[in-house]
Order: sequence, then structure tokens, then C-alpha cells
Amino acid sequence: MSAEREVWREALGVVLATSAYGISFGALAVAAGLDVLQACVLSLLMFTGGSQFAFVGVFAAGGLAALPSAVASAALLGVRNVAYGMRMSPVVGGGAWRRAAAAHFTIDESTAVAISQNDPRLRQVGFWVTGIGIFLGWNATTLIGALVGDVLGDPKTWGLDAAAAAAFLALLWPRLKQRQAIAVGIAAAVVAAAFTPFLMPGLPVLVAAMVAILVGWFNWLGRAEPAAAATNASEVPR
Repeated sequence: MSAEREVWREALGVVLATSAYGISFGALAVAAGLDVLQACVLSLLMFTGGSQFAFVGVFAAGGLAALPSAVASAALLGVRNVAYGMRMSPVVGGGAWRRAAAAHFTIDESTAVAISQNDPRLRQVGFWVTGIGIFLGWNATTLIGALVGDVLGDPKTWGLDAAAAAAFLALLWPRLKQRQAIAVGIAAAVVAAAFTPFLMPGLPVLVAAMVAILVGWFNWLGRAEPAAAATNASEVPR
């Protein structure tokens, strides 16, 4: 098997696995009060699973009153894509139009598949195949999930309400390798849980994010780990 075919196979495997989450999002969006068109527009324009789940989750809990918090929560989770864009800029190359198109497909999965390749050309193949493939698959499964949402009934019956939490945990878990990251995670979780009974939906997440930024900014517990830092330095992607 050629190297390019291997990249295609890897990318398509990621596409199939990730696109399946779109069914959960479509069903949850309809259950939260959005119609089929609104759910599909979110996937077309926002196209970042974590942010979409955050938006729908907060909106479902608080309705129109929680809309500003829903938007803020979604935007906060989408900030990570800015870092991905900086990492992918030399990989994508090309002119302004090419970079503008690539911006919409710069997500966790397309970035991961791209940087896992050693050859610059294969990195481009991995990025574009994964990004475009997930975009098409995610929007198709969002439509399916939204259409069958009423047939499925309560998403909790099928465990679809846990999809958002599972997606967030999948993003967080690989980063919990050092005491600093663990401290940030624990501090944010404790603050969010403490404020949940008193604030409208979405606001506890934003308060927890501020705490996480403060803990991370001052790098508490981070300076005492020279061995871990040396290990991480040796693992910088080629």
C-alpha cells in the first residue's frame, strides 16, 4: 500500500467515526427546541462539534434567556481552532483564498491527521481529506439526527444526551499528563459545580473558564516538573 493510500485510509476512518456524532447533535438540537433547518445551519456555519454541543446544551437548559451564555460558551470552545489555524498555516500554504477555505475545515481531527504525517504533501492530503470528509459527513448525519429526533423521543433514553460530555472528555483526557493540567481541570470542575445551583445555564462554565485561565496563567504546580518538561520537549512533532 502506498503512503498516500495509507493516509486516505486513516483519514476516512476518522471521518466515519467522527461523522457518527452528528446524529447525536441533530437529535439533541431538535430536542432542545431548534427546528431541522436551524440544526443544519449550525452544522454548516459553526462546524465545530464541541462548540455546537455546548450551544445546544446551554440553550436546552435555559431557553432564549440563556442564548448569550450559549453563544459565549460555544465561542470559548472554538478559540482552540485559532491555535490549530496557526499550526496548519504552513501546511496548507497557497494564497488567501486557499487559506480562507482551509479555515473552515481546521478542526481537531483534520489537524491531528495532518501533523501525524512526516511528508509535507501527505500532510496536505490528510488535512483536506479529513476536513472536507467530516464536513460532508457531519452535515449529513446532523440532518438525519434532526429528522429522526422526534421518532427517537427523549434523547436520554438512547444515551444521546451523554454525547456532548463524552466529546469534551475526549478532548480533555489526553492533556491530563502533568500536575499543572490536572490542577486546571479540577479547579474548573469544582468552580462550575459550585456555581451551577446559583447561576443561569452557561454562566458556570464561563466562570470556570476564567478560573482555568488564572491557574494556567500563573503556571501553578508547573515549575516543579523539569523531568516532565524535558520529556514533552522531546515529543514535539517533527
